[in-house]
Amino acid sequence: MTDDMVDAEGGSLPAPAVSLVLPVYNGERYLAEALDSIFAQTFTDFELIAVDDCSSDATPRILADYAARHPNMRVMRNAQNAKLPATLNNGFREARGAWFSWTSDDNTLDPDMLGRLHAAAEAGDADIYYADFRFIDADGEVTGSCRAGEPHEIVVGNPIGCSFLYRREVDGALGGYDEALFGVEDYDFWLRAERAGFRFETIHEELYSYRRHGGSLTSTRAKHIYGLSGPIMLQSIEQLPKSPWRAFAYLNLATRDPYHLRWGLLRRAWRDHPPTVMGNLRKVAGWLRFALSVRLGRG
Repeated sequence: MTDDMVDAEGGSLPAPAVSLVLPVYNGERYLAEALDSIFAQTFTDFELIAVDDCSSDATPRILADYAARHPNMRVMRNAQNAKLPATLNNGFREARGAWFSWTSDDNTLDPDMLGRLHAAAEAGDADIYYADFRFIDADGEVTGSCRAGEPHEIVVGNPIGCSFLYRREVDGALGGYDEALFGVEDYDFWLRAERAGFRFETIHEELYSYRRHGGSLTSTRAKHIYGLSGPIMLQSIEQLPKSPWRAFAYLNLATRDPYHLRWGLLRRAWRDHPPTVMGNLRKVAGWLRFALSVRLGRG
């Protein structure tokens, strides 16, 4: 744990249990709602480190207003626009807690999120804890739910989602987020954590609201994200032993991306376990139809 901070009167402020980083870039639309959800937590032993990535809207004013009212909040500003993974790293370099998490300026935490995750962390022996979440639209209306996947499913997609808590040692061992992987920095982080032997534990409770709207990163950078995630997924799949599960992982990677036709992955799946491919022909056909519609401008 890092050294204690010094307060305005020269006294020592003890390190918090949890450090929560909030990266922000031009987030004025939903930022106050996100901040309100953070400061409504029933668990209060946390610090909030907001990192402004050179916003040009009202973000700096909103952050300054909240920081003036909440002594456990600090605001940083990048010297230049650095994108999400570098902004996260800048924030976590200043973090003092034993446990880390981060959130986005357009999403909200349930009041018990930090408390529930921290209680599980203190009672268990895993390194990374994560929970279910719900989807909301631009107006905050619930549109669906997402049950967090199991840890072994990490090679076929990101099971962690957006409601999580992990030991600061995980960040230290991995060297933070890969700043070249803007868009899949979180998935790459979890894959590297899994390969490094860190332990994951799932909590099947909805503790977070993830907002889907036209300006979100997943909406605006879909093709780029697919292109980046493929190679990092393949690296983990190739480390699996030959098995029906590895065959499914190859097939899943081939058919999850409508922008890139990876026929070689289907051949690898067939070599590993032909019955897996035969049992998923409908999945393959659906992917081909979707890929064709994307190329015709209908996707």
